[in-house]
Amino acid sequence: MRLRAIRRTAAGAALAVAVALLVVVGPTGAGSAHTAAGHRWITDDQGRALVLTGLNTASSAKSQPDGLPWIKEADVQRESDALGSDFVRFLIQWRNVEPRPGEYDDGYLARVAERVRWYGARGYRVMLDLHQDVYGPKVKGNGAPAWATENEGLPVAEQGQWELKYIEPGTVRAFDNFWGTRRGGRDLRTHYAAAWAHVAARFADDPAVLGYDLMNEPFGGSVQGPAFEAGPLAALYRQTIAAIRKVDHDSWIFVEPEAVSANWGLPSGLPYLADPRGDGEDARIAYAPHLYPLPMDLGGGYTGDAEKWVDRTLSSWREQTEKTARRLGAPVLIGEYGLDTTLPGALRYVTKVRAMADDMGAGTAYWSNDPGSWAPWGQGLKPTPLLPVLDRPEPRAIAGDPVAYAWGEPSRTLSVSWRPTEGVRGDTEVYLPARFFPKGGVVAGDGATAGAWDPKSRTLHVTSGGTGPVSVRITPRV
Repeated sequence: MRLRAIRRTAAGAALAVAVALLVVVGPTGAGSAHTAAGHRWITDDQGRALVLTGLNTASSAKSQPDGLPWIKEADVQRESDALGSDFVRFLIQWRNVEPRPGEYDDGYLARVAERVRWYGARGYRVMLDLHQDVYGPKVKGNGAPAWATENEGLPVAEQGQWELKYIEPGTVRAFDNFWGTRRGGRDLRTHYAAAWAHVAARFADDPAVLGYDLMNEPFGGSVQGPAFEAGPLAALYRQTIAAIRKVDHDSWIFVEPEAVSANWGLPSGLPYLADPRGDGEDARIAYAPHLYPLPMDLGGGYTGDAEKWVDRTLSSWREQTEKTARRLGAPVLIGEYGLDTTLPGALRYVTKVRAMADDMGAGTAYWSNDPGSWAPWGQGLKPTPLLPVLDRPEPRAIAGDPVAYAWGEPSRTLSVSWRPTEGVRGDTEVYLPARFFPKGGVVAGDGATAGAWDPKSRTLHVTSGGTGPVSVRITPRV
């Protein structure tokens, strides 16, 4: 949940609502782990650990009648050239997938597939995100079709801060009827799972599609906290996972916690979710929480007392995220994070989150690619100061079990270490942007040597042939 560009005079009201929601949610128990402790990674078909880095595309899809983002193929090429991204969280809309009950718009999915091809041709991996905010257009949000919105005529007032519409009577009633927490309504959840199965059947064999984000920022209506996450939300996830696995055995499935609380660093009550394809390393369920510390969710910057609060939130968020990921036996991808870059300290904040993600071994999808003060480009697609913060060296695929990786800008050194793992094929690939590595990179260290260099994609292959630990340092070629 993001409060972008709210007035200072409204911050007090927003804080009161946030605190009230926190009181409703309360703390949750950690539960018991169903898998052995240890870090898991999202992997490719060669078994390499993926370090996914990219943008959300795009908020514009939420309001467009056709449910598609503003981009053209040239914009994808420009993004690839400017950021070297290898990942996109691509927003799609239930209202466009299933405009009438049980009827699917394959023309819409074909247009989505065209855009997926744009990304795939440039080496991206695509996560399809069935997005909702404030349920759907009938209650002044986005996501669900009108036929699946049972608000029973209750009102939803316009709000200066869009998140406040979540607690309007009509929105709460629509969610309650969707989740089945009110008796007598239709089984909308089965429609939702079937819609996902239809999408997955369309993209199961698409090499660019990494997987599916089942629901953006789930909200429980009148049921909140662990009662919601361990109850209706987990039930929907299990139903949808089972439906997808009948048509797509191999793609990754991403699950999110309830945004209220988890986005702010509070615990999640999301329980273990079994994957029909198997447990442990066979499972392909990933955890994709969002990160919006409360001071920033209220429109503040990263400075003064707010900076201290944000730092405590980041520490708590990481602790709770890793705890939930262990319980799920899942790798982590930060599905959204970001900040209005005109606010004080914003670029330091983004840098800090990226460093934390590196330390966690988590992928990231910045919100978003829509031109403006939150993006790496503004109006007219001119670069903003955020672009060089996001465009930095990092590994893309690691041929083994990663130990650590980090970019040291003062020393111009990218350090990567890993343990070779049986069955993993291919080279380790690292991205080296031109502003730091104009002529490519030199590999030093133990267990690996420099391989092929692609100056167009700025990708250096690092080859390791042994079975011992690998630790390399990559510096600019002179």
